[in-house]
Amino acid sequence: MLKNKKISIIGTGNMGEALLSGLISSESSYPKNIICTDIRENRLTSIQEKYGVATTTDNIKAIEPSEIIIYAVKPQIIASVLKETASCLDMSKLVISIAAGVPLAAIESCLNKKLRLIRVMPNIAAFVKESASVVAAGGEATEEDIKLSLDIFNSMGKSIFLKENILMDAITGLSGSGPAYIFLIVEALADAGVKVGLSREDALFLSSQTVLGAAKLLLETKEHPGRLKDMVTSPGGTAIAGIHTLEKGGLRTTLINAVEVATKRSKELGEIMIKNFSNE
Repeated sequence: MLKNKKISIIGTGNMGEALLSGLISSESSYPKNIICTDIRENRLTSIQEKYGVATTTDNIKAIEPSEIIIYAVKPQIIASVLKETASCLDMSKLVISIAAGVPLAAIESCLNKKLRLIRVMPNIAAFVKESASVVAAGGEATEEDIKLSLDIFNSMGKSIFLKENILMDAITGLSGSGPAYIFLIVEALADAGVKVGLSREDALFLSSQTVLGAAKLLLETKEHPGRLKDMVTSPGGTAIAGIHTLEKGGLRTTLINAVEVATKRSKELGEIMIKNFSNE
């Protein structure tokens, strides 16, 4: 059971804190079972006062008593942090990385030992506990490890398990980068609202709430988006006129291309990471 596991979060920046907040507010874990690290002592003081967890600037001190280790550091420094803490890692511990764009193969080449490894791709919506997270497992990870990982990341949104971790680049292109596409769409809708006479404040609220409501309707009804779209578009009405313009402008093709290009870039960056980690 996750509640009884000792957890260390290595790197308590924005995403690390989002994860910590989710674990505690959902009562998935107790503060007494979590220890957080960071290089900034003032940051750790703030984290300790806010959440009641143990903190330290010493990564090894945090990892040694822990059963689950979550690396929430930036991709640029994860290789050095893994090397620093490698001596503390063994098959008795579940090792989870949320470093964006860092493949399991890169971590394995860096540590060069058998470990129960999990890679997770959350997204920025973790800050409001609505992350779409995807869990991928290394060869030594067990079914129980996968379940624990899903439990952890369900505390800050919703998560799924991906059997083929080679598809993590596609996940990065879709849900990892996806919030940026939606922010652009919301901003464009708000601009449109201003153009037709609404105040900026009202237009931004209405466009944001419309996207939220549409997404919630999809998730809760489990209807196909095309069917829900048809429910809104009455013959000769306003919605179908708007959709005609969107299709004419290539919105659907542009979004598909955006995910495809982002996936390709994620793959390129992953290959660079593997080479760099092998040379560390």
